[in-house]
This record gives sequence, C-alpha cells and structure tokens, in this order.
Amino acid sequence: MLYHLAEYIADIAGPLRLLASYIVLAGLGTALSASLTWWVLPKLWHFLPTDKGREYAIDSERSIGKPMSAGIVFIPIFIIVSLLVVPFDWKFVGILICVVLAMLVGFLDDKSATGWSEYRLGAIDLVIAILASVIICELQPFVIWLPVFKDSIVVSPWVFVAVSTVLIWTSINATNCTDGVDGLSASLSSMAILFLGGILYGIVGHADISRYLLVPHYVRGADWGIMAFVLVGCLTGYLWHNSYPSAVMMGDSGSRPIGLMLGVLVMACGNPFLIIVVAFMVLVNGATGMIKVALLRFLKIGIFRQIRYPLHDHVRHNMGWSNTQVLVRFMLLQAVVTPILLVLLLKIR
Repeated sequence: MLYHLAEYIADIAGPLRLLASYIVLAGLGTALSASLTWWVLPKLWHFLPTDKGREYAIDSERSIGKPMSAGIVFIPIFIIVSLLVVPFDWKFVGILICVVLAMLVGFLDDKSATGWSEYRLGAIDLVIAILASVIICELQPFVIWLPVFKDSIVVSPWVFVAVSTVLIWTSINATNCTDGVDGLSASLSSMAILFLGGILYGIVGHADISRYLLVPHYVRGADWGIMAFVLVGCLTGYLWHNSYPSAVMMGDSGSRPIGLMLGVLVMACGNPFLIIVVAFMVLVNGATGMIKVALLRFLKIGIFRQIRYPLHDHVRHNMGWSNTQVLVRFMLLQAVVTPILLVLLLKIR
C-alpha cells in the first residue's frame, strides 16, 4: 500500500518517495510489527485460552495456567503490516489468506478442551499446503535451482505443487513440534526466516547477484523478502514476552502459520533444499520425530528407539539440559550450520 501511495504523492511531498524504497519498507515493516506485537500482546493475552499441560512433555506442569495461543494476536499484526509495506500483489493476498486459515485452525485446536486429533489436523494442513503451493506457482511452469546442478530447471506446475505441498506440510508440523521450550520455536523460526529474507531480498531478488551466483532471478523476490522481515519483527516482539520464564506461549495458532510461512518462503526462493539449510535444527528437533512415529505406526518399523522426541525433550530428560541450555545450544548449532550449508549450496554448482 505504501509503495503504491508513494508513486502518487512523491511529487507533492518529496521525502515520501522513500516509501518506494524496498530497504525503507523492510525496515519500517520490521520495526512496526515488532513494536505492535510487543505493545499489544500484554493487553490482550488475558483473553486467551490457558495452557492445560501436555502429556509426556518434560516440565509441562510449569506452563499450566499460562495464556497461550498468542498467534491469534501477532499473526493479524503480521498480516496488516504486510498489506501496508509489501507492494501489492494478489499472490501475496492469497498466501495471507492461507496464513489466516492456519492460524484459525491452530486457535480452535488450542481452545478445544481435548485438542483435535492428529489426523484431522494433518488433513487440514495438507489442504492448506496444497492451496499455498498452487498460489505460489499459479499453476504455471516454475523455474527452480538445485544443489550441484549449474543450470536452472523448469518444472511443471504439478511437480512443483507435489514437492511444495510435502515441504510446506512438513514445515508446519516440524515447527509445531519444536514449540515446547520457552522461546525455542520462535527463535529458531525467526533465524530461519531472517536468512530466507536475506536470500530473497539480496540474492534471488537481485538481478546482478543472482546472475553472478547462477541462480534464477525472481522479480518478486524482494517483495517476499519484505514479508519475511515483517514476520521476524512479529516474532521479535513476541519473544520479548516468551523469553524464559515465559509470560505467554504462541500455541498452534502461532506455530502453524509460522511453519506455513517458513515453507512458503523456501519455495519462493526456488530451491526446496533450502529448508535443510535454514531450518536444520527445526527439522532435526521436530521432523525426525515425525518420521519415527510414522514408520512405527504405519510400517511397524522402529528407529531411534533410545531417543525421545521432540529432541528438546530428550536432551532435557536424558542429558539434564536446562531450558536455557536447550535454547542457546540449538540456536548456536543452527547459526553455525546455516552459513556453512548456504555457502556449499550456492558455490558447489
């Protein structure tokens, strides 16, 4: 909205032409979403459902009675600020609708006395992932880039939708599984989304740099990058109140749309392997447990029998790590692994 407004009023008020600058919009969006989330959340969290504890989770009794489902507060802020600072495109509106759906499903699950079944949530996540995938590629051939291969590859929309759906569905559920230690899910997700924002803004969204690195240039790449930075701002404002010991928890209404956006931004970058690069610890912590359960439940194959999942529960229960140690060490691992894998992904092609 502001980008298009600047085109009309820049001649009247010269300084307002800065609103057509992507870096100004990115900075403004990040600061605005962080400030609003930090300010609004404490004023509304007493209206939120309270945590009832989770079976088998370590130290879950400490969270009983805390307000949860903070996503129902900061996700609308993300949507409003995105509409304000991201140059308008119907594709982004469609993705934001998917984000709203993921938020509402998560909130209804948080609010439910017994919680929704895994199969019900999984089926709804699948529908949302398919819808988001269709919106990203618009059912048109999509140019992607892969590790090792030097040249870009054009894939059919059906191949793109199939791969994207699996990735986004996995991202939603892995992020949800990571939400079990104060600040962990939001911290790891914000790191991943910050890296993705940088890639979208400064690499695939930049014609010269993308040409130098032999990756496809996406005209809307920088626009996706601004949206990523806005979400990082919301997570920053939320983390102010969620740092240990937390005053509020995001719940499924926060973790599911965050996971959705993580997967969407990866596919907007054009390389599905980026999910491993930017969200390494999210996948190790959450997705490996999903694989373990799926193999045991459907194929009767037992793996990782000595490891408790999510992994943050294993290191707390079996290795005696405190919540703070889990948070800091998982963040350090992701902070070290991501740049190394990113360099390998970009240069060994």
